[in-house]
Amino acid sequence: MKTILRFLKPYQRLCIFTLLVMVLDVAGGLLIPTITADMINVGVNNGDMQYLIRKGILMLAITLITSMGALLGSYLSADLSARIGRDMRNALYDASLSFSAYDFEQFGTGSMITRTLNDVNIVQQGVVWFIQMVLPVPAVCIMGIIMAFSIDTAMGFLLIGATLFVILLAVFVTRKASVIFDKLQAFLDRMNVVLRENATGVRVIRAFHKEKYEEKRMKKSFEDYAESAIKANRLFAGLESAALLAINLCIVLILWVGGNRIGAGAMEIGDITALTQYAVMILFYIIMAQMVFIMIPRAMICVRRISAVLSHQPEIKDGNTVSSVQADNEEVARFVNAGFRFSDADEETLSNLNFTCKRGQTTAIIGSTGSGKSTIAKLILRFHDVTSGVVLLGGADIRTLPQARLRDRIAYVPQKAWLFSGTIADNLRHGNTQASEQEMKHALAIAQAQFVEELPEGLNSRVSQGGTNFSGGQKQRLSIARALMKKADLYIFDDSFSALDFKTDAALRKALREETKDAAVLIIAQRVSTIMNAEQIIVLEDGKIVGIGDHASLLETCPVYQDIAKSQMKGAEPNE
Repeated sequence: MKTILRFLKPYQRLCIFTLLVMVLDVAGGLLIPTITADMINVGVNNGDMQYLIRKGILMLAITLITSMGALLGSYLSADLSARIGRDMRNALYDASLSFSAYDFEQFGTGSMITRTLNDVNIVQQGVVWFIQMVLPVPAVCIMGIIMAFSIDTAMGFLLIGATLFVILLAVFVTRKASVIFDKLQAFLDRMNVVLRENATGVRVIRAFHKEKYEEKRMKKSFEDYAESAIKANRLFAGLESAALLAINLCIVLILWVGGNRIGAGAMEIGDITALTQYAVMILFYIIMAQMVFIMIPRAMICVRRISAVLSHQPEIKDGNTVSSVQADNEEVARFVNAGFRFSDADEETLSNLNFTCKRGQTTAIIGSTGSGKSTIAKLILRFHDVTSGVVLLGGADIRTLPQARLRDRIAYVPQKAWLFSGTIADNLRHGNTQASEQEMKHALAIAQAQFVEELPEGLNSRVSQGGTNFSGGQKQRLSIARALMKKADLYIFDDSFSALDFKTDAALRKALREETKDAAVLIIAQRVSTIMNAEQIIVLEDGKIVGIGDHASLLETCPVYQDIAKSQMKGAEPNE
């Protein structure tokens, strides 16, 4: 509830005005039966045509006003719902931007998509229905029962009884619905996950001939969701039947009791018409409110799921103090006794790291798979925080720097090259939003991405999501060019040359050396040929530094490096 109030608070006036319009619309609707009763009791019984015309004009005017009020109320409700939905999605997106990889794992990508799209949509629907169908109910019930009592006391108590019966029925159904909708949203999450895996992994599925298996898995997800949805629909059907039965029984009782009261001279014929319309209107609003109340548990579950994301405390936070970064410091990045352990791990992934990335030098990291090479890059970028020791950038502890300021000074090419849908120029401008065409062409030339010039549309060539319309080597070169668009103090290449042939790899590294001469370069690689010319090579094994130096010295002093080099070179040094 606090989450809903948080998003409603900026629109307090709109909420109050919308509610006022809905209540006035209800009040206008309740006047119609009273006018109808007067027309029958006075105009028809006395044959007063002038009275009937006056009342008819009054009824028409009230009908037009209430119709306009209903239209205005619907518009205001929809506007309020749209504003709340927009604010919720923005809040969820902003919250997700502060999440680390571990934070995302707590929710799951599929669940985050469901919460941002489906859950918010259900909350929006709940807001509209609640304003239009639930909030007017107290006004309808109170005013309708008061008018019924003003006609006849017995009829007033009869309406109270019918109202209480339908309300108790709604409470019973709502409790049962809450459990069902909780499962329904969980099944929807599962459907999203399986669908996403099938869509992104379709080539793997085909390669291993697992179509039938995935079809069964998808069918199971659909069946689980359908089973819960059917149960929910049964509740709707049962509630609707019970509510219609209540309305009809109430009308029958009004006619039966009212007929006796008319015979006794306590009521007039027109009063029966008014009471019937009061009953229908009251019970209609209660039934509509019941339908909404069945959806309310689902909406509240969605609110709790949204609230869980918004209240989640990110693993990585900006520091309370801001240290000054020395822009001209020779030591761009430095690890001092740094160590890291994942929160759910028993052992440290990295431990006791001590090395420096200096301006104008290339530092390379090599090691076996799982030795922690990519984790070092993530520590510098604060995708994770060290659990011991410190990482410095320009002499300042990176935990004391705003994350935006830290990452402004670093250009990063991830291990998995990722391109965004749009054009090649759009992707390059991620590194520099103000980049000119000449600057983009220069970055492409350094990255050995001359293939762009051969494309019919050049820089304006379309890129599909993830860059699936380019080969692995092309995606890597475009990712490198994007990083080079940024004038950074530190360039990190996380295994970014793995899809390149040796000739392109050598040409790219040669061009990079001149382009990044005023910055520090950190290269994470599997191939010795990629890093052998680096001024400093760090050898990792099981998260520890087992060797540090240049290529020649490590071949003499580091057994792990010797083994890696021998396995790749068959005992001979490679030539560029």
